[in-house]
Amino acid sequence: MTRKELIKLCLDYQNTYEDYPFDEIIDENAWTVMRHRGNKKSFAFIYESGGKLIINLKCNPEEADFFRSEYKSVTPAYHMNKTHWNSVETGGDVPEGLLLLMLKNSYDLTKPKNKI
Repeated sequence: MTRKELIKLCLDYQNTYEDYPFDEIIDENAWTVMRHRGNKKSFAFIYESGGKLIINLKCNPEEADFFRSEYKSVTPAYHMNKTHWNSVETGGDVPEGLLLLMLKNSYDLTKPKNKI
C-alpha cells in the first residue's frame, strides 16, 4: 500500500481532511495528519521512517497490547501516547484487512460525538 492509497482510504471516511502541520515542504518526507472536520481531532498519522511507510492509529489499550504481541509490524506509536496509539508498518506482517479495521477503529474513536 502506498502513501497516496492510505491518504485516499482516510479521505473516504465522512468529513475528513489531510493536514501537514509539521512540515513546510510537502513531499514524501512530510507527516500527513488525517483529521475530522467536526472536531479537528487526528485519527491517523502517515509518515516514512527508514524507508518504510508507517501509520499511527488510535486504539483501545487492550487492543493496542494485543496487536503489539501478535504482530512484529505493530509497535507503540512513535511520538504519541503509547497506551492509546500504535505505529503500524505497512507491508509488514499485519494483513491488509486488519489494517483497514484498525484504521476504521481509529476513525471511530476520534470522531465528533453526536449531540443529543
